[in-house]
Amino acid sequence: MPRAEEPELRLFVFHHSGGSHLAYRDWPSQFPAGWEVRCPDAPGRGPRDGRPASASTEALLDHHLRELDGELTGRYAFFGHSMGGMIAYELTRRLLDAGRTPPVWLGVSARGTLHPDGDAHRRHLLSDEELRGELAAMGGTPSIVLEHQELWELFAPTIRADLRISETWRTPPLAAPLPVPLSVFGGSRDKVAPPHRLEGWAAVCEHFLGLHLFDGGHFYFQDRLPEVAARIQREVRRATALTDRAAAAL
Repeated sequence: MPRAEEPELRLFVFHHSGGSHLAYRDWPSQFPAGWEVRCPDAPGRGPRDGRPASASTEALLDHHLRELDGELTGRYAFFGHSMGGMIAYELTRRLLDAGRTPPVWLGVSARGTLHPDGDAHRRHLLSDEELRGELAAMGGTPSIVLEHQELWELFAPTIRADLRISETWRTPPLAAPLPVPLSVFGGSRDKVAPPHRLEGWAAVCEHFLGLHLFDGGHFYFQDRLPEVAARIQREVRRATALTDRAAAAL
């Protein structure tokens, strides 16, 4: 059977804590027909997924590498929102450490610092009532999940497990800046990952393509998806131009 033709680009979009591909279901339609947009789920998403949520960053990275291994070929890019930004970054590091071809571009969205602050608010330790209030203020979690006790009890363990990973993340220092071009996205009114906490990403890569802010909070893209998607396309094209020039110079 002939092998299917490789897409122009595969874009992997990694979801936020407690999220799933459902929050990004409108994304594929916003990109060129030659792009394949994938929104992979972490384990434990919804009542039909009987697997428990990952208990650690390492387990979550192992899951994604197993699930995506055969698709990390050709030209591909990573974009991650909030916890997904952490996953996209760590997957890039793992691929580089393994001597594999990394993504041509890395997009980190609404992910504040490389290390959580020592006195940072730990949402995963809040009471149910407090956590529901925090999630309602952040947006991104369907109101039906927060308002109905049975649904909350179904989804709360996954939400807490994801938040624990996101809020206790530690990563070894880099031996050298990442060779992958990197762009950072955020909401101008985000109280979870305010703009001043996004600036540190410039130090982790050889080619920092800039900080791109959009009017809105932590889930700024919900009301501005066409604008955000257009910016992602421009950033990927900038990154691939850098990569192509570097390859031509060898």
